[in-house]
Amino acid sequence: MRVVALTFGTEGDLRPMVALCRGLRDAGCDALLLGERSAADYAAQCGVPFAPLAGDMAEAMRSATAGFLRDGGGVADTAKALAEIARANTAAWMRATLEHAAQADGIVCAGLAIYVGLSCAEHLRIPVVGAGLQPMMPTREFPSPFVPPWRMPGWANLLSHRLVLAMMWRAFRGALNDARRDVTRQAPRRTEFDGYPVVCGISPTLVPQPRDWPEHFAITGQWTLATDPAWSPQPELAKFLAAGEPPVYIGFGSMVGFDRDRFRSLVLDALEDRRALLFAGWSGFGEGALPSSVLAIGPTPHDWLLPRTRIALHHGGAGTTHAAAGAGVPSVVVPFGGDQPFWADRLRRVGIAPPAISHAKLTAAGLRESLAFAGDPKMIAQARAIGEAMAGEDGVAEAVGRIVRALERRRV
Repeated sequence: MRVVALTFGTEGDLRPMVALCRGLRDAGCDALLLGERSAADYAAQCGVPFAPLAGDMAEAMRSATAGFLRDGGGVADTAKALAEIARANTAAWMRATLEHAAQADGIVCAGLAIYVGLSCAEHLRIPVVGAGLQPMMPTREFPSPFVPPWRMPGWANLLSHRLVLAMMWRAFRGALNDARRDVTRQAPRRTEFDGYPVVCGISPTLVPQPRDWPEHFAITGQWTLATDPAWSPQPELAKFLAAGEPPVYIGFGSMVGFDRDRFRSLVLDALEDRRALLFAGWSGFGEGALPSSVLAIGPTPHDWLLPRTRIALHHGGAGTTHAAAGAGVPSVVVPFGGDQPFWADRLRRVGIAPPAISHAKLTAAGLRESLAFAGDPKMIAQARAIGEAMAGEDGVAEAVGRIVRALERRRV
């Protein structure tokens, strides 16, 4: 079975899809991943054939995120920022997908490229499976990940999902229909896509399968691959870890556009005498002179690093959230917007993070208090229990099984 997978996004969006494609290949499928070009090296390391899609996510994030943060990071701001990233490349993504999927048995699509994948599958008349890292499908059990995580009655939760999906569709529809007209000569799509199966690379320990989802929507467990056993840390990092107690990990991943100097000052003030590792990420956060108790680090596999830390201070992206929880360490979350407040609330609900601190309201005193809260022995013990529960999940195998069955069933 030949499968073409496509996504476009940050490292947190791309790595799970690489893991999923590796699982498909291990199951005997000829799987190819189309994605943002920065994933090429990781895909090669994992033995996953890869072709780059047009666009530069880091550069797009720099231009889109400034307005996103200024406007507050709410659902409307999120939809606008994501649509701006996709709009310039939708036609190119569609051409690339059609080229590689012409002889495919099915398409797996995710992230900013999901509407492109759905349109191409419709045009080629082949089955399609959606792949998600957020529980976007409507449910009464919790609100959409892109609205504040308030406690609401079931009908309001359900309505929030439908409104967010409608808003996302309206934001992307124009560029998609232009590409359908120019590339595939398809009629414009007036309504959202519906009825296709979806697998979600989410831990059921953090988000249990909603009881009101239909059978073709599934939370499978996180999609991740173990670090190559031959990998080893830089000598400076190994020496730092060996020199004292486990440090605090601090990293805001792909977040850009915030006042990194202010953040750096607040974080260093809040740390007091705690040992810490600062990951610069896309913003360059943490660059400059640091006290001897703090070490700046480059990209390091989370599954290797985070179990060697005491607390993870991060932005609440889906990937970092799962990595910290799976490592068995408490989190302190400073969300910027989008789905990050949802993940911060999920960590709080399972007892492994204090209440989130909005990036706009961050203070050294508040952060110092949250670090002390996360370092409480009871929270550390609960984090270890959550990590042990997640270790028993095999999200890749579960998702691969569902994808193969769905594609086989729909091509008969």
